Amino acid sequence: MDIGHETLVAISKSWGLFYLLAFSVGVMVYAFWPGNRKAFEHARTSILAEDDTPLEPEN
Repeated sequence: MDIGHETLVAISKSWGLFYLLAFSVGVMVYAFWPGNRKAFEHARTSILAEDDTPLEPEN
């Protein structure tokens, strides 16, 4: 059985497509899972903490 270059390219493109689609679905499920809401809310608001002020210049 001789597999040519074009056959390997077609197989890799097909499986790469399925891999990326499955990975994208997994990321979306993780991002919208109700149990992760608390962590994402903290990440969204943590950059706006009250103690976050600019540094004073040193002279």
